[in-house]
This record gives sequence, structure tokens and C-alpha cells, in this order.
Amino acid sequence: MQASLNRCSWCGTDPQYVQYHDEVWGRPVTDSRELFAKLCLDGQQAGLSWITILRKQANYEQAYCDFDPEQIVQLPESYKAKLMQNAGIIRNRLKIESIFKNARAFLALREQGIEFNQFLWQFSDGTPRIFARQGGDIPTSDAVSDTMAKALKKAGFSFVGTTICYAFMQAVGMVNDHVVSCHCYDDVCREMRDFSLTVREHHG
Repeated sequence: MQASLNRCSWCGTDPQYVQYHDEVWGRPVTDSRELFAKLCLDGQQAGLSWITILRKQANYEQAYCDFDPEQIVQLPESYKAKLMQNAGIIRNRLKIESIFKNARAFLALREQGIEFNQFLWQFSDGTPRIFARQGGDIPTSDAVSDTMAKALKKAGFSFVGTTICYAFMQAVGMVNDHVVSCHCYDDVCREMRDFSLTVREHHG
């Protein structure tokens, strides 16, 4: 981590937050299970700051079978009471239940022949959206996140409002909202363009 580099202001100087900003945020993610984990974690963020969830991410992975939907749905009902006593996660009954609900919805989509990565990336037409944000003008939702939120809710997911969906899109590289002065901006743009090229080649 180089402290002297220009970064998006939101990550501050916390080493874990800075590492997340530099190495994770905005990099395109295609793996269905990784996307599922991120969406669930973003839902846990509702009403809180992301750094709170980031610091608890390892605890969530341990508590929820490394976000394997098949294993989550097999956990007994009594396990939810144990989660309410787990100080390593957010002990909110609705948020705890949401991950079980999301796991069932994930598997229901797969039973319909719909892979989760394809389901999510369809909302950006399979390619990242690259913006040139100057700072201070970054939205918290847009028409795409509105559409994604409605579709996820219809599919049975919870804690997937439009603000959560937009934050999710920013994090998994569906949107590049690094400000142009950030040292990550050009690198993320390259990754996104390479990703788009790969998608076009894959689809002929």
C-alpha cells in the first residue's frame, strides 16, 4: 500500500479499506458464487458503513459456509438462533434470514437454467459501464440499479434495494466509479475493456 497515491476519498487511510479500494473495488467479477457472496454482504451493509462489514467478512464466510448456497440451505432452522448469538456478524434477524432467502433464490434460478453471473450481468448488457467521475457527482442509484433491484426482488432475493444494487455494481466492476484522479482509474478501465473484449469474443 502506497500512502502517497491519489485515491477515491471514501476509503480514507484505514489499511484494510485502502487495500479493498486498490485491489477489489471496481474490478470485474464473473464468478457466480463470488457475486452471490458480495450481494449478500452488501445487503448486510444496509444502514451501516461498508468498512463495518468488510471487517466482519471473514466471520461471515465462516458462519455461512463460505457463501455456498447449497450448504446454506441445508443448515437447520436452529442454526439461525446460533447466528443471533454470533458477535462476529451483524445480529439482525432480518439480515440473517436474508442470506438463507438469497441462497434459496440463487438455487431456484439455477434450477431454471439461469446462472447467477449471467442473470446479474444482463442488466449492464454484459459489459462494464465506464464513467469519468470528477468527485462529488457520484450517484447512489440509477435506472440500471432500479431494474436490477426489481428483478432480484421478483426472483426472491431480499435486502437488494436500488442503493444496495448500485453499490454492488460499483464493487464488482459493472460500473467504474473510481474518480479520474484516482491511481486505480486507468487500470480499472483497462480491466473493464479487456473484460468487454473477452465477452464479445465469447459471444461471437
